[in-house]
Amino acid sequence: MSLYKHPAPHIITEGGVQYKLGDLKGYYILYDFEKILIYLDAKGKLLFGDKFKIYKEDKEILYKLCNYQIKDLNNCKKMNIDFKKGILLTGPVGCGKTSLMKLIRHITPQYPSYEVIPTRNVTFAFNHIGYNIIEQYGDNRFYCFDDLGIEPTGRFFGKDCNVMGEVLLSRYELFLKYLIKTHITTNLNAQELEESYGNRVRSRMREMFNLVGFDSETRDKRI
Repeated sequence: MSLYKHPAPHIITEGGVQYKLGDLKGYYILYDFEKILIYLDAKGKLLFGDKFKIYKEDKEILYKLCNYQIKDLNNCKKMNIDFKKGILLTGPVGCGKTSLMKLIRHITPQYPSYEVIPTRNVTFAFNHIGYNIIEQYGDNRFYCFDDLGIEPTGRFFGKDCNVMGEVLLSRYELFLKYLIKTHITTNLNAQELEESYGNRVRSRMREMFNLVGFDSETRDKRI
């Protein structure tokens, strides 16, 4: 169930086809997960091509992400998900993390969306522009930083910088003061995150994110 402030947000038109994701009950939307999946499959094909599909083994992950996105308080409580925090989506290479994070933002046109930014792009920009890049991403916009952990070490005027570590520390301050959310996708586990970004960043990430993880044996869907 979700409170809405947008004209008919439960009905989304894509490619001339209307997709009804649920029913209005007063000021609330009663979402239907199976109808959401039908829409996501259609939207995925528009975004990623006709070979895109919703895999049966991904439905549990999608159920968590969708309930988070629509802010279903009751279901989120049952799954120990706090929608005031961001999503840290983990899983092996090729399991579909990026695609799902690009997709689920479309089911709630009534809410502010987030921009998906590859972490490599952040570091490359830092290497050209410098510390202003860290300030740029420490603003009040919503971001999903994609593939955390694959970016190179930043270097500006001969000085190395753990760029994404600094960005996350800046985002942590925004989270504390204004509840500005950040999302992340990564192939790294908790230990690898700490090794890459240090205990201080890892500690703050525990406060900032809901951990949602694919099984480590999830197959590479790109093959």
